[in-house]
Amino acid sequence: VLGIGIGLLAALRPAGSFDRVLMAGTYLGISFPVFWVGLLLILLFSLTLKWLPPSGYGGGLVLILPALTLGSRSIAYLARVTRTSMLDAMSSDHVRTARAKGLSNGAVVLRHGLRTALIPVVTVLGLDVGSYLTGSILTETVFGWPGLGRYVVNAISRRDLPAIQGTVLFLSVIFVLVNLLTDIAYKRSDPRVA
Repeated sequence: VLGIGIGLLAALRPAGSFDRVLMAGTYLGISFPVFWVGLLLILLFSLTLKWLPPSGYGGGLVLILPALTLGSRSIAYLARVTRTSMLDAMSSDHVRTARAKGLSNGAVVLRHGLRTALIPVVTVLGLDVGSYLTGSILTETVFGWPGLGRYVVNAISRRDLPAIQGTVLFLSVIFVLVNLLTDIAYKRSDPRVA
């Protein structure tokens, strides 16, 4: 949701200073590896500012850093895709027709522009599940959380082939099911797709 909002804000005033700052931030978000983002967030928010705990269990504060770490690349990529898709949608014929009818700018952007722009975003969201699955391995390791990712890392270090094979099979099935759901959502969002 955050990536879509950033992309929408950047597309409303293309080539403006706000757009340039947001797109520069998305370059950084895409460029940094997930584990490095996690380490930087721990360094900044836990060790330097002492606002958030670096790891552990319990309340919602513990989840903020891992969620930001895992979602940073997706937020940046979704913002870029949404911005590009919104710019294409806002220059299309049906949006010009909606403006000619006298609809407010908000109605044109949300009802006509964003609805059309979300079609490629849905596809990217489905494909992002792969980055969440692989990113969770690194995120769990960085933050010291026991989970499927940490289990795989331990299985690899122990050379436990059945555990590695089972985990890879499980993650592959999840990835295929999410892609199937993405195709269904894509068909519902754009009835022209057969």
